[in-house]
Amino acid sequence: MARIGEDPIRRAGFEQLGAEIVDCRSCGRLVEWREKVARERRAAYRHQEYWGRPITGFGDPDARVVVLGLAPAAHGANRTGRVFTGDRSGDWLFRSMHRVGLANQPESVSADDGLTLTDAWVTAAVRCAPPANKPTTDERDNCAGFLHREFDLLERCAVVVCLGAFGYEAACRHFGVRPRPRFGHGVEIPAADGRPALICSFHPSQQNTFTGRLTEAMLDDVLSRAVAIADSLR
Repeated sequence: MARIGEDPIRRAGFEQLGAEIVDCRSCGRLVEWREKVARERRAAYRHQEYWGRPITGFGDPDARVVVLGLAPAAHGANRTGRVFTGDRSGDWLFRSMHRVGLANQPESVSADDGLTLTDAWVTAAVRCAPPANKPTTDERDNCAGFLHREFDLLERCAVVVCLGAFGYEAACRHFGVRPRPRFGHGVEIPAADGRPALICSFHPSQQNTFTGRLTEAMLDDVLSRAVAIADSLR
């Protein structure tokens, strides 16, 4: 299996997918919301230019560990243009990825802050920031094709870390997992039939981190376990 630096067809595939994601206007409600947020802006970021478009995946195209979340945050990735960047959830995620050796630095504040991922890729099931962080079923399904193509390109993926029930359900739908075990922090589905292993984590949202439902140690444990699973499947 050629690495992306040796495979111009796969590299072109990532570039084409990224261009199509960024230009997508399929969901009127999401287009209206993401652009409204980008125009009106939060007071703390009023002097910044918001991205205001759909978000692509980010990281190492040869990743064995793929982290799958829900959707961009209105004043996070919808502002910065990079998934899980510029919000509290991203702070938690990338600190943990740094501690377990998947990221070169513990913070992600802008698309040009020097962050690089090694053997890891971060993406979302829905590519636009949704109102109240709740995509509709139709919006979820409209984005599913992007996720399918992304996983096809991520040829080395050995384990998917599913952040929250939404990410877990998207992964199960994509890989055809049936029956689907109930979501829970630390729940694992072993690799089988050519698909990667899945491991679940509570989403690093403020609702979970402020209440202690998710701790840094818990997130570290899931990501460390993902690395161990990937190593075992070499």
